[in-house]
Amino acid sequence: MARHLLLRLEGPLMAFGGETIDNLGVIRDFPAQSMLTGLIANALGWRREDPAAHDRLQARLRFGARLDRAGSRFTDFQTAELRKDDCGWTTTGQHEGRGGGDGTYKGQHLRYRDYHADAAVLVALRLDPPEESPTLEEVANALQRPARPLFLGRKPCLPAAPLFAGWGDAPDLLSALREAAPLAANERPRVLWPVGEGALRGSRQLDLCDERNWTSGVHGGWRPVCEGVLQREAEA
Repeated sequence: MARHLLLRLEGPLMAFGGETIDNLGVIRDFPAQSMLTGLIANALGWRREDPAAHDRLQARLRFGARLDRAGSRFTDFQTAELRKDDCGWTTTGQHEGRGGGDGTYKGQHLRYRDYHADAAVLVALRLDPPEESPTLEEVANALQRPARPLFLGRKPCLPAAPLFAGWGDAPDLLSALREAAPLAANERPRVLWPVGEGALRGSRQLDLCDERNWTSGVHGGWRPVCEGVLQREAEA
């Protein structure tokens, strides 16, 4: 048996980002490996200036997710017009201005950002190897007493309830998701979990690009995952 940390991701708005194309901020149904890494790192009080720690945490992270409530989706249209003397805030802590002639400031910045509304996701996770710092217990403590405010994908997406949802002992991540709470007869939630962490009849395997290179700030690489519809124990 392995010990798994359970998280409840729930809020009026959430954004599980996918591959951004130009000014389109698309979302996925399940949280990404990089998002959970950033969430935990933020709770621990880490800074982006330490990419090696983020990369190592991401490499150790094993998680599965259960979509308990799909909610709905909507697209937010965002627009802003910057003047020549306006400065933008960046993650490096340095103000960023705009170059070019006066004519370049007459155009507006246009963005489309997708969001989940009123969704709820249960996450089961563990860290391998378990004895390395931060340990799972240290992560649990940080999520209950975070060093900084936490958000679910984007900064406007604040949790509606504490993220810590307890512990689960199970042989693999899929079992941890199944056993986290009893499923009613009419409940068939979708689940996502890594290959090798349980088997489910009727599931499909796919390659997912959801890991971040914390030094360069871009996503890359693929990892194999499984996606399916969770059944009650008697039906599995």
